[in-house]
Amino acid sequence: MAYKIMGINYGTKGTNLPSPYRTINIIRSMQARYVKLYDSDPETLKLLSNSDIHVSITLPNDLIPRIASNHSFTRHWFHENVLAYYPHTRIRFIMVGNEVPGNIQQHPEWWNSLVPAMNVLKRTLKSHQIHDIKIGSPMAMDVLASTFPPSNGSFHEDNLARMVELLDFLSGSKSYFFLNVYPYLAWSGHPDDIRLDLALFRGMNLSYRDPGSGLLYNNLLDQMLDSVNFAMSKLGFPDVRIAISETGWPNDGDIDQIGANVNNAATYNRNLIGKITTNPPAGTPARPGAVIPTFLFSLYDEDLKNGPATERHWGVVRPDGTQVYELDFSGNRTSYPQPTATNNAPYRGRIWCVAARGVNESELGNQLAFACSRLNRMCDALGPGRECYEPVSVFWHASYAFSAYWARLRSFGQGCYFNGLATQTTEDPSHGLCQFPSIIV
Repeated sequence: MAYKIMGINYGTKGTNLPSPYRTINIIRSMQARYVKLYDSDPETLKLLSNSDIHVSITLPNDLIPRIASNHSFTRHWFHENVLAYYPHTRIRFIMVGNEVPGNIQQHPEWWNSLVPAMNVLKRTLKSHQIHDIKIGSPMAMDVLASTFPPSNGSFHEDNLARMVELLDFLSGSKSYFFLNVYPYLAWSGHPDDIRLDLALFRGMNLSYRDPGSGLLYNNLLDQMLDSVNFAMSKLGFPDVRIAISETGWPNDGDIDQIGANVNNAATYNRNLIGKITTNPPAGTPARPGAVIPTFLFSLYDEDLKNGPATERHWGVVRPDGTQVYELDFSGNRTSYPQPTATNNAPYRGRIWCVAARGVNESELGNQLAFACSRLNRMCDALGPGRECYEPVSVFWHASYAFSAYWARLRSFGQGCYFNGLATQTTEDPSHGLCQFPSIIV
Protein backbone atom coordinates (compact mmCIF):
# COMPACT_ATOMS: atom_id res chain seq x y z
CA MET A 1 0.00 0.00 0.00
CA ALA A 2 1.17 3.56 -0.73
CA TYR A 3 1.06 4.52 2.92
CA LYS A 4 3.46 1.73 3.90
CA ILE A 5 6.69 2.94 2.32
CA MET A 6 8.91 1.69 5.14
CA GLY A 7 12.38 0.37 4.36
CA ILE A 8 15.88 -0.21 5.71
CA ASN A 9 19.36 1.10 4.92
CA TYR A 10 21.82 -1.67 4.02
CA GLY A 11 25.36 -0.53 4.85
CA THR A 12 28.33 -2.87 4.60
CA LYS A 13 31.14 -1.25 6.62
CA GLY A 14 31.39 -4.17 9.01
CA THR A 15 33.33 -7.39 9.45
CA ASN A 16 31.78 -10.84 9.02
CA LEU A 17 28.41 -9.51 7.86
CA PRO A 18 25.90 -11.95 6.36
CA SER A 19 26.11 -12.48 2.59
CA PRO A 20 23.82 -10.47 0.31
CA TYR A 21 21.73 -13.61 -0.22
CA ARG A 22 21.18 -14.08 3.52
CA THR A 23 20.73 -10.35 3.98
CA ILE A 24 17.80 -10.26 1.56
CA ASN A 25 16.14 -13.09 3.46
CA ILE A 26 16.66 -11.19 6.73
CA ILE A 27 15.10 -8.06 5.23
CA ARG A 28 12.14 -10.06 3.98
CA SER A 29 11.69 -11.78 7.37
CA MET A 30 11.22 -8.37 9.01
CA GLN A 31 8.48 -7.52 6.47
CA ALA A 32 10.55 -4.67 4.97
CA ARG A 33 9.68 -4.06 1.33
CA TYR A 34 12.16 -1.30 0.56
CA VAL A 35 15.94 -1.34 0.87
CA LYS A 36 18.40 1.51 0.28
CA LEU A 37 21.92 0.68 -0.86
CA TYR A 38 24.89 3.03 -0.48
CA ASP A 39 26.14 1.84 -3.85
CA SER A 40 24.77 -0.31 -6.68
CA ASP A 41 26.30 -3.63 -5.67
CA PRO A 42 25.90 -6.07 -8.61
CA GLU A 43 25.43 -9.19 -6.49
CA THR A 44 22.72 -7.60 -4.36
CA LEU A 45 20.88 -6.15 -7.35
CA LYS A 46 20.97 -9.50 -9.16
CA LEU A 47 19.64 -11.32 -6.11
CA LEU A 48 16.78 -8.83 -5.83
CA SER A 49 15.65 -9.65 -9.36
CA ASN A 50 12.01 -10.76 -9.51
CA SER A 51 11.57 -10.09 -5.79
CA ASP A 52 8.91 -7.95 -4.12
CA ILE A 53 11.53 -5.66 -2.55
CA HIS A 54 11.88 -2.16 -3.99
CA VAL A 55 15.38 -0.73 -4.19
CA SER A 56 17.17 2.59 -3.90
CA ILE A 57 20.70 2.80 -5.34
CA THR A 58 23.31 5.49 -4.69
CA LEU A 59 25.72 7.38 -6.91
CA PRO A 60 28.82 8.24 -4.80
CA ASN A 61 29.53 11.92 -4.12
CA ASP A 62 32.79 11.91 -6.02
CA LEU A 63 31.05 10.81 -9.23
CA ILE A 64 28.54 13.68 -9.22
CA PRO A 65 30.75 16.04 -11.31
CA ARG A 66 31.45 13.30 -13.88
CA ILE A 67 27.77 12.53 -14.35
CA ALA A 68 27.07 16.25 -14.80
CA SER A 69 29.78 16.84 -17.39
CA ASN A 70 30.61 13.56 -19.16
CA HIS A 71 27.74 12.12 -21.15
CA SER A 72 29.62 9.02 -22.29
CA PHE A 73 30.46 8.24 -18.66
CA THR A 74 26.78 8.77 -17.74
CA ARG A 75 25.63 6.34 -20.43
CA HIS A 76 28.12 3.75 -19.18
CA TRP A 77 27.18 4.24 -15.53
CA PHE A 78 23.47 4.10 -16.31
CA HIS A 79 23.84 0.92 -18.36
CA GLU A 80 25.96 -0.85 -15.73
CA ASN A 81 23.98 0.25 -12.66
CA VAL A 82 20.39 0.62 -13.85
CA LEU A 83 19.65 -1.00 -17.21
CA ALA A 84 21.59 -4.14 -16.30
CA TYR A 85 18.96 -4.89 -13.62
CA TYR A 86 15.82 -2.87 -14.32
CA PRO A 87 12.91 -3.73 -14.56
CA HIS A 88 13.37 -7.22 -13.08
CA THR A 89 14.97 -5.57 -10.04
CA ARG A 90 12.54 -2.98 -8.80
CA ILE A 91 14.80 0.07 -8.70
CA ARG A 92 12.63 2.95 -7.53
CA PHE A 93 15.10 5.63 -6.43
CA ILE A 94 18.50 6.87 -7.58
CA MET A 95 20.24 8.82 -4.83
CA VAL A 96 22.69 11.32 -6.29
CA GLY A 97 25.29 11.49 -3.54
CA ASN A 98 24.74 11.24 0.19
CA GLU A 99 24.83 14.16 2.60
CA VAL A 100 26.49 16.69 0.33
CA PRO A 101 27.78 19.06 3.07
CA GLY A 102 25.46 21.85 4.13
CA ASN A 103 28.43 24.22 4.01
CA ILE A 104 28.88 24.81 0.28
CA GLN A 105 32.49 25.87 0.82
CA GLN A 106 33.50 22.32 1.84
CA HIS A 107 32.81 20.78 -1.57
CA PRO A 108 31.61 23.45 -4.02
CA GLU A 109 32.23 21.07 -6.95
CA TRP A 110 29.58 18.71 -5.59
CA TRP A 111 26.98 21.43 -5.13
CA ASN A 112 27.77 23.04 -8.48
CA SER A 113 27.28 19.69 -10.23
CA LEU A 114 24.43 18.25 -8.15
CA VAL A 115 21.34 19.46 -10.00
CA PRO A 116 23.02 19.27 -13.43
CA ALA A 117 23.80 15.61 -12.67
CA MET A 118 20.22 15.01 -11.55
CA ASN A 119 18.93 16.56 -14.77
CA VAL A 120 21.23 14.39 -16.87
CA LEU A 121 19.94 11.27 -15.13
CA LYS A 122 16.34 12.45 -15.50
CA ARG A 123 16.80 12.88 -19.25
CA THR A 124 18.49 9.49 -19.45
CA LEU A 125 15.55 7.84 -17.70
CA LYS A 126 13.14 9.59 -20.06
CA SER A 127 15.10 8.50 -23.12
CA HIS A 128 14.63 4.89 -22.01
CA GLN A 129 10.94 5.51 -21.23
CA ILE A 130 11.46 4.76 -17.55
CA HIS A 131 8.87 6.61 -15.49
CA ASP A 132 8.83 4.82 -12.12
CA ILE A 133 12.28 5.79 -10.83
CA LYS A 134 12.61 9.00 -8.81
CA ILE A 135 15.86 10.94 -8.44
CA GLY A 136 16.85 12.58 -5.16
CA SER A 137 19.81 13.51 -2.97
CA PRO A 138 19.82 12.84 0.79
CA MET A 139 20.57 15.93 2.87
CA ALA A 140 21.55 16.21 6.52
CA MET A 141 19.91 18.66 8.90
CA ASP A 142 22.99 20.88 8.58
CA VAL A 143 21.53 22.34 5.37
CA LEU A 144 19.34 24.39 7.71
CA ALA A 145 20.54 27.55 9.43
CA SER A 146 17.61 27.47 11.86
CA THR A 147 15.40 24.59 13.01
CA PHE A 148 13.56 25.77 16.14
CA PRO A 149 10.82 26.55 16.48
CA PRO A 150 9.82 24.72 13.27
CA SER A 151 8.23 27.85 11.80
CA ASN A 152 11.69 29.49 11.96
CA GLY A 153 13.14 26.80 9.70
CA SER A 154 15.41 28.32 7.06
CA PHE A 155 18.28 27.28 4.80
CA HIS A 156 21.77 28.77 4.96
CA GLU A 157 21.84 32.07 3.09
CA ASP A 158 25.13 31.34 1.33
CA ASN A 159 23.58 28.27 -0.33
CA LEU A 160 20.12 29.59 -1.19
CA ALA A 161 20.74 29.71 -4.94
CA ARG A 162 21.76 26.04 -5.07
CA MET A 163 18.90 25.04 -2.75
CA VAL A 164 16.34 26.81 -4.95
CA GLU A 165 17.83 24.99 -7.94
CA LEU A 166 17.47 21.65 -6.13
CA LEU A 167 13.92 22.34 -4.97
CA ASP A 168 12.91 23.44 -8.45
CA PHE A 169 14.15 20.12 -9.81
CA LEU A 170 12.34 18.12 -7.12
CA SER A 171 9.13 20.05 -7.68
CA GLY A 172 9.26 19.65 -11.45
CA SER A 173 10.01 15.93 -11.27
CA LYS A 174 7.54 15.29 -8.41
CA SER A 175 10.36 13.73 -6.40
CA TYR A 176 11.17 14.00 -2.70
CA PHE A 177 13.43 16.09 -0.53
CA PHE A 178 15.32 13.22 1.07
CA LEU A 179 16.39 13.97 4.62
CA ASN A 180 18.74 12.20 7.03
CA VAL A 181 17.12 13.14 10.32
CA TYR A 182 18.13 11.95 13.79
CA PRO A 183 16.13 13.00 16.87
CA TYR A 184 18.73 11.09 18.92
CA LEU A 185 21.43 13.58 17.93
CA ALA A 186 19.20 16.56 18.67
CA TRP A 187 18.14 15.16 22.06
CA SER A 188 21.54 13.82 23.19
CA GLY A 189 23.13 17.19 22.45
CA HIS A 190 20.58 18.96 24.69
CA PRO A 191 19.15 16.41 27.16
CA ASP A 192 18.38 19.09 29.73
CA ASP A 193 16.28 21.08 27.24
CA ILE A 194 14.49 18.28 25.34
CA ARG A 195 12.41 15.59 26.99
CA LEU A 196 13.46 12.04 26.09
CA ASP A 197 9.80 11.05 25.70
CA LEU A 198 9.44 13.61 22.90
CA ALA A 199 12.37 12.05 21.06
CA LEU A 200 10.96 8.51 21.50
CA PHE A 201 7.37 9.30 20.38
CA ARG A 202 6.13 8.93 23.96
CA GLY A 203 5.03 12.53 24.31
CA MET A 204 1.29 12.19 23.81
CA ASN A 205 0.80 13.94 27.17
CA LEU A 206 3.58 16.40 26.40
CA SER A 207 3.20 19.03 23.76
CA TYR A 208 4.88 22.12 22.38
CA ARG A 209 3.03 24.87 20.54
CA ASP A 210 5.04 26.67 17.91
CA PRO A 211 4.55 30.40 18.67
CA GLY A 212 4.95 31.29 15.01
CA SER A 213 2.53 28.82 13.44
CA GLY A 214 0.34 27.86 16.40
CA LEU A 215 0.87 24.19 15.51
CA LEU A 216 1.03 21.64 18.31
CA TYR A 217 3.87 19.06 18.45
CA ASN A 218 4.15 15.94 20.60
CA ASN A 219 7.31 14.43 19.09
CA LEU A 220 10.72 15.69 18.08
CA LEU A 221 10.78 14.09 14.62
CA ASP A 222 7.75 16.09 13.49
CA GLN A 223 9.40 19.29 14.71
CA MET A 224 12.53 18.52 12.71
CA LEU A 225 10.62 17.55 9.56
CA ASP A 226 8.43 20.62 9.71
CA SER A 227 11.44 22.91 10.09
CA VAL A 228 12.38 21.71 6.59
CA ASN A 229 8.79 22.05 5.35
CA PHE A 230 8.69 25.66 6.54
CA ALA A 231 12.13 26.36 5.03
CA MET A 232 11.01 25.00 1.65
CA SER A 233 7.77 26.98 1.77
CA LYS A 234 9.67 30.21 2.43
CA LEU A 235 11.56 29.65 -0.82
CA GLY A 236 8.30 29.13 -2.71
CA PHE A 237 8.17 25.32 -2.75
CA PRO A 238 5.33 24.22 -0.44
CA ASP A 239 4.55 21.29 -2.74
CA VAL A 240 7.87 19.42 -2.41
CA ARG A 241 7.37 16.27 -0.37
CA ILE A 242 9.75 15.00 2.30
CA ALA A 243 11.11 11.45 2.43
CA ILE A 244 13.29 10.21 5.28
CA SER A 245 16.43 8.64 3.81
CA GLU A 246 17.93 7.88 7.23
CA THR A 247 16.65 7.87 10.78
CA GLY A 248 17.19 5.60 13.76
CA TRP A 249 18.60 5.31 17.25
CA PRO A 250 21.92 3.76 18.42
CA ASN A 251 21.71 0.56 20.47
CA ASP A 252 25.05 1.20 22.23
CA GLY A 253 27.69 3.88 22.60
CA ASP A 254 30.56 5.25 24.62
CA ILE A 255 30.22 5.77 28.37
CA ASP A 256 29.66 9.48 27.86
CA GLN A 257 27.02 9.01 25.14
CA ILE A 258 23.73 9.37 26.93
CA GLY A 259 20.70 7.31 25.91
CA ALA A 260 22.44 4.99 23.45
CA ASN A 261 20.91 1.67 24.49
CA VAL A 262 18.77 -1.18 23.17
CA ASN A 263 15.67 -0.06 25.05
CA ASN A 264 15.61 3.39 23.46
CA ALA A 265 16.60 2.06 20.03
CA ALA A 266 13.77 -0.49 20.09
CA THR A 267 11.29 2.10 21.38
CA TYR A 268 12.20 4.71 18.78
CA ASN A 269 12.21 2.39 15.79
CA ARG A 270 9.02 0.54 16.74
CA ASN A 271 7.16 3.79 17.33
CA LEU A 272 8.61 5.23 14.12
CA ILE A 273 7.27 2.27 12.13
CA GLY A 274 3.90 2.70 13.80
CA LYS A 275 3.80 6.35 12.81
CA ILE A 276 4.91 5.85 9.21
CA THR A 277 2.62 2.89 8.49
CA THR A 278 -0.51 4.40 10.05
CA ASN A 279 -3.57 4.28 7.80
CA PRO A 280 -4.62 6.90 6.96
CA PRO A 281 -1.15 8.52 6.93
CA ALA A 282 -0.39 10.78 9.87
CA GLY A 283 1.96 13.24 8.17
CA THR A 284 3.16 16.12 10.34
CA PRO A 285 1.36 19.10 11.91
CA ALA A 286 2.35 21.29 8.96
CA ARG A 287 1.61 18.56 6.40
CA PRO A 288 -1.19 16.43 7.90
CA GLY A 289 -1.95 13.27 5.93
CA ALA A 290 1.34 13.38 4.02
CA VAL A 291 2.86 10.03 3.07
CA ILE A 292 6.50 10.00 4.22
CA PRO A 293 8.64 7.25 2.62
CA THR A 294 11.13 6.23 5.30
CA PHE A 295 14.34 4.20 5.42
CA LEU A 296 15.43 3.16 8.89
CA PHE A 297 19.14 3.33 9.70
CA SER A 298 20.44 0.73 9.73
CA LEU A 299 20.31 -2.99 9.05
CA TYR A 300 23.66 -3.95 10.63
CA ASP A 301 26.04 -2.64 13.25
CA GLU A 302 29.08 -1.54 11.23
CA ASP A 303 32.27 -1.97 13.26
CA LEU A 304 34.61 -0.51 10.63
CA LYS A 305 33.29 3.02 11.03
CA ASN A 306 35.43 5.61 12.80
CA GLY A 307 34.31 8.06 15.44
CA PRO A 308 32.43 7.59 18.72
CA ALA A 309 30.98 4.17 19.50
CA THR A 310 27.47 5.16 18.43
CA GLU A 311 28.76 5.30 14.84
CA ARG A 312 29.16 1.52 14.97
CA HIS A 313 25.90 0.67 16.74
CA TRP A 314 22.85 1.74 14.75
CA GLY A 315 22.00 -1.76 13.52
CA VAL A 316 18.88 -3.80 14.17
CA VAL A 317 20.64 -7.05 13.22
CA ARG A 318 23.90 -8.54 14.55
CA PRO A 319 26.59 -9.95 12.23
CA ASP A 320 25.39 -13.47 13.08
CA GLY A 321 21.99 -12.62 11.58
CA THR A 322 20.03 -12.45 14.85
CA GLN A 323 17.99 -9.35 15.66
CA VAL A 324 19.28 -6.94 18.30
CA TYR A 325 15.59 -6.42 19.06
CA GLU A 326 12.45 -7.52 17.25
CA LEU A 327 10.94 -5.32 14.54
CA ASP A 328 8.05 -5.71 12.13
CA PHE A 329 8.28 -3.22 9.27
CA SER A 330 4.70 -3.84 8.21
CA GLY A 331 3.45 -2.04 11.31
CA ASN A 332 1.03 -4.84 12.11
CA ARG A 333 2.76 -5.91 15.31
CA THR A 334 2.42 -3.60 18.30
CA SER A 335 3.41 -5.77 21.30
CA TYR A 336 7.06 -6.61 22.01
CA PRO A 337 9.27 -7.64 24.93
CA GLN A 338 11.03 -4.52 26.18
CA PRO A 339 14.64 -4.47 27.45
CA THR A 340 15.67 -2.15 30.27
CA ALA A 341 17.22 1.25 29.60
CA THR A 342 20.65 1.66 31.16
CA ASN A 343 22.08 5.13 30.55
CA ASN A 344 19.33 7.69 30.12
CA ALA A 345 21.02 9.95 32.67
CA PRO A 346 24.42 11.48 31.85
CA TYR A 347 27.45 9.75 33.38
CA ARG A 348 29.35 11.95 35.81
CA GLY A 349 32.96 11.18 36.62
CA ARG A 350 36.29 10.25 35.05
CA ILE A 351 36.75 8.19 31.88
CA TRP A 352 39.93 6.64 30.51
CA CYS A 353 40.64 5.35 27.01
CA VAL A 354 42.59 2.07 27.09
CA ALA A 355 43.56 -0.76 24.77
CA ALA A 356 40.81 -3.33 24.29
CA ARG A 357 41.45 -6.87 25.48
CA GLY A 358 42.25 -9.51 22.89
CA VAL A 359 43.24 -7.21 20.02
CA ASN A 360 46.13 -7.86 17.65
CA GLU A 361 49.42 -6.87 19.33
CA SER A 362 51.11 -5.88 16.07
CA GLU A 363 48.27 -3.52 15.19
CA LEU A 364 48.33 -2.22 18.75
CA GLY A 365 52.01 -1.43 18.38
CA ASN A 366 51.33 0.56 15.22
CA GLN A 367 48.67 2.64 16.96
CA LEU A 368 50.98 3.15 19.97
CA ALA A 369 53.63 4.54 17.63
CA PHE A 370 51.02 6.70 15.90
CA ALA A 371 49.74 8.23 19.15
CA CYS A 372 53.22 8.91 20.56
CA SER A 373 54.43 10.52 17.35
CA ARG A 374 51.60 13.00 17.04
CA LEU A 375 52.08 15.11 20.15
CA ASN A 376 55.42 16.37 21.45
CA ARG A 377 56.62 14.74 24.71
CA MET A 378 53.23 13.09 25.31
CA CYS A 379 54.78 9.64 25.84
CA ASP A 380 57.82 10.72 27.86
CA ALA A 381 56.43 8.88 30.90
CA LEU A 382 56.82 5.58 28.98
CA GLY A 383 60.60 5.92 28.62
CA PRO A 384 63.02 3.53 30.42
CA GLY A 385 63.21 4.37 34.10
CA ARG A 386 60.21 6.69 33.96
CA GLU A 387 57.07 6.32 36.07
CA CYS A 388 54.98 4.47 33.44
CA TYR A 389 57.71 2.31 31.85
CA GLU A 390 56.63 -0.78 33.76
CA PRO A 391 54.94 -3.13 33.18
CA VAL A 392 56.80 -3.33 29.87
CA SER A 393 54.09 -4.45 27.47
CA VAL A 394 52.53 -3.11 24.29
CA PHE A 395 49.10 -3.36 25.92
CA TRP A 396 49.92 -1.12 28.89
CA HIS A 397 52.02 1.34 26.94
CA ALA A 398 49.29 1.65 24.31
CA SER A 399 46.68 2.14 27.04
CA TYR A 400 48.65 5.04 28.49
CA ALA A 401 49.26 6.58 25.06
CA PHE A 402 45.59 6.22 24.05
CA SER A 403 44.39 7.86 27.26
CA ALA A 404 46.90 10.68 26.98
CA TYR A 405 46.17 11.33 23.31
CA TRP A 406 42.39 11.15 23.75
CA ALA A 407 42.40 13.37 26.85
CA ARG A 408 44.46 15.97 25.01
CA LEU A 409 42.43 16.01 21.79
CA ARG A 410 38.89 14.93 22.72
CA SER A 411 37.66 18.53 22.70
CA PHE A 412 38.79 18.70 19.06
CA GLY A 413 36.71 15.67 18.08
CA GLN A 414 39.18 12.86 18.76
CA GLY A 415 37.40 9.62 19.65
CA CYS A 416 38.51 6.69 21.76
CA TYR A 417 38.74 4.35 18.79
CA PHE A 418 42.25 3.93 17.35
CA ASN A 419 41.19 1.65 14.49
CA GLY A 420 38.94 -0.36 16.78
CA LEU A 421 41.72 -1.19 19.25
CA ALA A 422 40.58 1.06 22.12
CA THR A 423 37.69 1.19 24.55
CA GLN A 424 36.50 3.50 27.29
CA THR A 425 36.58 2.52 30.97
CA THR A 426 35.57 4.06 34.27
CA GLU A 427 38.15 1.95 36.16
CA ASP A 428 41.34 3.90 36.77
CA PRO A 429 44.22 2.01 35.11
CA SER A 430 46.83 4.09 36.96
CA HIS A 431 49.33 2.16 39.08
CA GLY A 432 51.98 3.30 41.51
CA LEU A 433 53.44 6.61 40.43
CA CYS A 434 52.03 6.22 36.92
CA GLN A 435 48.93 8.36 36.57
CA PHE A 436 46.93 7.83 33.37
CA PRO A 437 45.41 11.00 31.89
CA SER A 438 41.60 11.03 31.85
CA ILE A 439 38.67 13.25 30.99
CA ILE A 440 35.98 14.39 33.42
CA VAL A 441 32.35 14.57 32.35
